[in-house]
Amino acid sequence: MASTAERLDVEAAQPRGYTPGSEADFDRLYRASYQRIVRTLIAIVGSQQAAEDCAQEAFAKALRVWPSWSGGVPAEAWMHRIAVNTAISHRRREQVRALPSLLRRLGAPPPGRDPATDADERSMLAELRRLPPKQAAALVLRHYHGYTNREIAAALGVSERTVGGRIADALATLRNRIER
Repeated sequence: MASTAERLDVEAAQPRGYTPGSEADFDRLYRASYQRIVRTLIAIVGSQQAAEDCAQEAFAKALRVWPSWSGGVPAEAWMHRIAVNTAISHRRREQVRALPSLLRRLGAPPPGRDPATDADERSMLAELRRLPPKQAAALVLRHYHGYTNREIAAALGVSERTVGGRIADALATLRNRIER
């Protein structure tokens, strides 16, 4: 690791600012920041090779927009932002590519549902539609999606007590209809 005096000597030897659109300045930015950017990207993408690929892609993107760089932020910080965004996109693409292998590991989905269950659900759906919408919403969120009363309250913008009342009223109404 370089001492503070060595770093100051290196910094003093390099000219300060960059001119947008200057090919020589972009080359200088590349030489000055490439290794730091690759080290940053390794932490994001996990491998030297992927980090170098992302860095190259980021520098290619930056070169295309170099003439429009405003100079409002330091050039290396601007370059890091582009590189980090490129690495994040790379990770997203990798996750999508990994999905088919994950699905193969999980195996085929279970066989189709029983038609009797579907018939019961259709009649239940008809009964839910007859409920007041606010009661139906609370009941579906609770029993179909498994939300807690607190989560339902947050989703509907009401108190937990109101959610509990709506669910109780909906269940009582359904019980009365089914018992008839």
